[in-house]
Amino acid sequence: MSWPFSIRNCLYPKERYIWAQVKIVHETNKAILVDNGRKSWIPKSWISKVRLKNNTFEIYVKESSVG
Repeated sequence: MSWPFSIRNCLYPKERYIWAQVKIVHETNKAILVDNGRKSWIPKSWISKVRLKNNTFEIYVKESSVG
C-alpha cells in the first residue's frame, strides 16, 4: 500500500514533466539549443515528446531541465 505522505516521497519526490514552449535556435545530433527567455542546451535524450502548437514548438521534458 502506498501512502500519499510518506518519508520516501519526501526524500525522493517524483519528477514532474511539463510542456515547455521554446524557440529552437540550433540543433546538433545530440542536443538542441532552445530559447525560452534564456538560451540553454537540452540533450535530445531528455526530451520525451515534441509538438507544434499554434506555430510554437513545445517540448515535453522534466520540469527541472528547463528551469
